[in-house]
Amino acid sequence: MKKFLPLIFGLSLVKLIIHLIGNQNYGFHRDELLHLSVSEHLDWGYMEFPPFIALIGKLSCFLFGYSLFGMRLFPTFAGIAILVLTCLIAIEIGGKKKAVLLSGVLILIFIPFYRNHLLFQPVAFDQLFWTLSFYYLVRFLKTDANKYLIFLGISLAIGFLNKYTIGILLISILISLLVTQREKIVKNKWLYTTGIISFSIVLPNLIWQIQHHFPILKHFQKLNEKQLDSIGTFDFILDQLHSPFTFIIVLIGLLAIFFNKEIKKYKSIGITFIIVFFAMWFLKSKAYYFYAVYPVFFAFGAYKIEKMLINKNALFYSMVSVLVLISFYFIPEAIPVLPIETYVDYKNIKPEEDGRYILTSDYADMFGWEKEVEIVDSVYHSLSKTEKEECIILAENYGEAGALIVLGEKYNLPKPVCSHGSFWLWGPGNTSGETTITLGIEKEIIEKVFEDYQLIKTIHHKYAIDEENNIPVYLCKKPKIKIKKIWPSLESHVFD
Repeated sequence: MKKFLPLIFGLSLVKLIIHLIGNQNYGFHRDELLHLSVSEHLDWGYMEFPPFIALIGKLSCFLFGYSLFGMRLFPTFAGIAILVLTCLIAIEIGGKKKAVLLSGVLILIFIPFYRNHLLFQPVAFDQLFWTLSFYYLVRFLKTDANKYLIFLGISLAIGFLNKYTIGILLISILISLLVTQREKIVKNKWLYTTGIISFSIVLPNLIWQIQHHFPILKHFQKLNEKQLDSIGTFDFILDQLHSPFTFIIVLIGLLAIFFNKEIKKYKSIGITFIIVFFAMWFLKSKAYYFYAVYPVFFAFGAYKIEKMLINKNALFYSMVSVLVLISFYFIPEAIPVLPIETYVDYKNIKPEEDGRYILTSDYADMFGWEKEVEIVDSVYHSLSKTEKEECIILAENYGEAGALIVLGEKYNLPKPVCSHGSFWLWGPGNTSGETTITLGIEKEIIEKVFEDYQLIKTIHHKYAIDEENNIPVYLCKKPKIKIKKIWPSLESHVFD
């Protein structure tokens, strides 16, 4: 084991350096603003997701404040942990130097992981808990030591508190163990002990969901209506082919589990792969949900390739070198290692007639927030003392509300009011709203709610996403409707 540590450290260092360059560029992503905002309201659940990301956000704020660079260290460290675990899995199943090297390299060249391990979202931690769970499953299948079964259960339970999709992995592992060692696993009392421990960990979140009428089901319904319904029958499969070489390695690893006698003890992991794949395909999951399965099969694929090229060092190292060189060209598409002007040239993006540049949605979602907050700040500080005391800052969506919290901190702005997503949970504030500054709310709504209103500014940004362009800022007075009175009724619209 020790002889592999310098190699694993070197691979981890490469990933860290790339992220240290890219993590600090552009700005906060819409989802990052939400996740930092909910960290101010620690609870056992939220409208859109479980509580783990809020806890990490709280830790980030404690250590770094509202720091873009500091916040993004956490998903980056999760990504590095995934790389280390992938190498460790390769070692556990009998891999040597080449298998360990290739396992780590596969994490480095899989371009979607750079995006996943950049943004402060549950995705990076979800992939970490999947990989950790597979690591403990490998250890359990290899040693029959029940402590690894308990560790597996705890990993799955904490992963459930991060992202509910890990429930698919839990069910798939149980089915695969029943298929491969039914009598043995059913009679194992530690399986039931593990179940009790795991259920105790997730119970507070389940209670929260019950108390709030299972908002996660409403969220899934809206997600299905807005996004998943547009996914074609074979899109899930075709999207896996966007990175063809890495997917081929995954398939090699899958076949190796079923047909290599040396690793036949891990057959339940192969069955788990098949169940997860078809479950996610049937549920029309986003393709990147399935990426959480890739690391363990990178390890198995690397093990098999090492065996195939055991006496062909030149071919092996040439293949690895070519893959690294080719893949690194695409890194700027997934993580902002280039300044935005350089990136625009790199992608040969031409301006639209209105001067805007159409970036990928993730990159576009990192621009425009600072400008919005600056304009709201200028309006707020133009108010009299009395007007400030009764003022509400009303945001249209969670990105705008999150920007007013995270970026508005340095302007000493009051906390915004927003009925979108988890922001609805925190209510309409304590002020009367006789004076209201709105951000992103259209005139059709403004004129229904206020007697007196003035358009202060329509915000444009050449790099921002469509949703955050042509954003109106109104100064409104004399409300026709008391926001506190109608607030409970807005619960049915939190995901609109």
